[in-house]
Amino acid sequence: MDRPANSIDLCQQMAAAHNGVCLLSFSCGKDSIAAWLQLREHFDRIIPVYMYLVPGLEFIDRSLAYYEQVFQAEIIRLPHPSLYRWLNHLTFQPPEHCRIIEDAGLPSFDYDDVLTVAKEIAGVSQDTYTAVGVRSADSINRHSAIKQHGPYNMARKQFYPVYDWKKEQLVDTIARSSIKLPPEYRLFGRSFDGLDYRFLKPIKEHFSADYDRILAWFPLADIELARMTYRSNYYGRT
Repeated sequence: MDRPANSIDLCQQMAAAHNGVCLLSFSCGKDSIAAWLQLREHFDRIIPVYMYLVPGLEFIDRSLAYYEQVFQAEIIRLPHPSLYRWLNHLTFQPPEHCRIIEDAGLPSFDYDDVLTVAKEIAGVSQDTYTAVGVRSADSINRHSAIKQHGPYNMARKQFYPVYDWKKEQLVDTIARSSIKLPPEYRLFGRSFDGLDYRFLKPIKEHFSADYDRILAWFPLADIELARMTYRSNYYGRT
């Protein structure tokens, strides 16, 4: 494939090379929303894949249902590698759960393994590429990598459909589409991405039922809140 002149050229080349079909790694974040908006101008079929960190969180399910309705496409839901990694590392687990988890022999897998399963579910070739909402302007490292290697990763069959977008273009495109950002942007300033204080405290305060679901999987997650409360009280920061 020729090195594209810009992200539109990239999408046109990818669509032509792969019969107008691609996967989309969809996090509900602004970059993945922008990527979907860009892709639908060039691809006939977009297969979005969401990787959940904790199963059954209602605020996540509401957002996914909204984006399915807006984009008129089913979002494939599969476990994020971090979910199994946290369980295998006994993250926030009480002693009585440790032996059960260890005896379960939960598999370890990576991001590419999840996409392999998603392609099987969607009934598309394993050669199908996955769009990822990576932008060169996000960080120096990403800028350097894209400048050196291009806006794709051939080995992993990925491409970056908004790689050359600046923040202003991203914000303006989403605003003009009238598509809403998920509620977690009001709480976290980003999509849900971990089990640390930044996410747990707002979830406990605003989505108490979902916090209880997190505790069902990670019963000692309250320790993170207690640790940060102690740190705030004694050191004056969180």
